[in-house]
Amino acid sequence: MLENYFPILLFILVGLAVGGGAMACGWLLAPNRPDSEKLSPYECGFEAFEDARMKFDVRYYLVAILFILFDLEIAFLFPWAVVLNEIGSFGFVAMMIFLGILVVGFIYEWMKGALEWD
Repeated sequence: MLENYFPILLFILVGLAVGGGAMACGWLLAPNRPDSEKLSPYECGFEAFEDARMKFDVRYYLVAILFILFDLEIAFLFPWAVVLNEIGSFGFVAMMIFLGILVVGFIYEWMKGALEWD
């Protein structure tokens, strides 16, 4: 009975070996030369290695949350596009209503200045 699970165990072990081997090669062979450009703020909007209790601008997080929100809603378009022939005009109208609400929300955020970066 346990021999039925051997291919699954083998698959897991090979996957762990390949992942661990790639990480070990990267750790052993990669150059470690930090400089000011590498340690500068990239996407977080503040210095990377400073006091954890410092004040930071929440606008970055607001833009990030808005991006995730709209990105996830747009992800609903892919399965809809695949089954558009089967769901017909009702599905098309429902998605247009959904997209209309999405556009109204986007315009609201734009008018409120949530996407502005001073």
